[in-house]
Amino acid sequence: MVAQRIVDIRPTTVTVPLTSALRHSNGCHWGRFVRTVVEVETDQGLIGLGEMGGGGESAEAMFRGLLPYLKGHNPFEVESLRWKIANPTASLYNNRTQLLAAIEFACLDICGQALGVPVYDLLGGKLRERVEFASYLFFTYPVEGRRAAIDVRTPEQLVAEATRLKEECGFRSHKLKGGVFSPDHELACYEALGEAFPEDKLRFDPNAQWSMEEAIRFGKAIEPLNNDYFEDPTWGLNGMRRVREAVNIPTATNTVVVNFEQLSANVLNPAIDVILLDTTFWGGIRPCIKAAGVCETFQLGVAVHSSGELGIQLATMLHLGAVIPNLSHAADAHYHHLADDVIKGGLMRYQGGAIRVPDGPGLGVQLDRDKLGEYAELYKRLGGYPYDRDPARPEWYAIAPGTEWADPGLEYTVRL
Repeated sequence: MVAQRIVDIRPTTVTVPLTSALRHSNGCHWGRFVRTVVEVETDQGLIGLGEMGGGGESAEAMFRGLLPYLKGHNPFEVESLRWKIANPTASLYNNRTQLLAAIEFACLDICGQALGVPVYDLLGGKLRERVEFASYLFFTYPVEGRRAAIDVRTPEQLVAEATRLKEECGFRSHKLKGGVFSPDHELACYEALGEAFPEDKLRFDPNAQWSMEEAIRFGKAIEPLNNDYFEDPTWGLNGMRRVREAVNIPTATNTVVVNFEQLSANVLNPAIDVILLDTTFWGGIRPCIKAAGVCETFQLGVAVHSSGELGIQLATMLHLGAVIPNLSHAADAHYHHLADDVIKGGLMRYQGGAIRVPDGPGLGVQLDRDKLGEYAELYKRLGGYPYDRDPARPEWYAIAPGTEWADPGLEYTVRL
């Protein structure tokens, strides 16, 4: 086999519509995701695909700025790639973890294509054919002109949306993103889910918005439900440790254990029971596999976190989920909120709450050039949006612990 050498890196910012605007403790996804699609080309004509959250001129410039580091690099040399891009001893001055992840995705894609094997075969071979996902439930604003004008503010609306998703996708686990309304209102919503789906697993995540005392009060109230875990109710390892001591539900995080130093601190003095591995936040698929091995050794639970992925990053999540033996919970995904995708064949399909792991060479997904162009043009027309702002409350900004909650009676439609 002729050695491959990197000759070009091409980033493209896209914005892809969502079925509704997704509210969270810091603001809102305004009816679309902004993502950077990355193409890494070799001198043998292979093109590997990567993806990162966010985009625009600055993000694209950062990727183009990596070309002098990587021109001529062999994409099979993924460990030296890590040190070239995100030298951990220089991370104080040079934190390129998410850039590294996108490039690692593309290099593994190239390696799989060159060898004619799926990425999971490069990572030890798949242990499961499909990866199960939880429904990812949000309080929402309807988006003008979008399907069914989905509006979720009340317990009844939440249960109706969860029922629709269960019927369409087959979910057996349900995750509610909170931190938007008062804890009492969100408690009523979460309890309504438990009543509607007594056989299904539940998980709750207010994005570390609460004081430690509020987190304990809420956690004690939901103990009777069929909980997977209590995700990031308060901020920091020490706060989470105090919640863990007081509440009889496993804790989980995607915010305070997102690197190996934090993982080691949690092993030495446990605060988190379930580590949510994110292929972007951890710097790629391979670091997530390393972290899963540590978790297996110390008997910590593992799940897969979602950071607003399109089909390229979803493929990395599927390959990760296929190869780690200790995937102890259904994965998260925003994917069912997407109205479209940039990969050939359109959106991947859920069956029985799971998505099949791609079997094609590399990541097993290919770009739909027409869709890439369509959503690149849409980004040029609309630009970005302030993730940490609520379109219905333009002067509001988040503080933690939260003291000013949204009004569940507010009816608002996002207009793009």
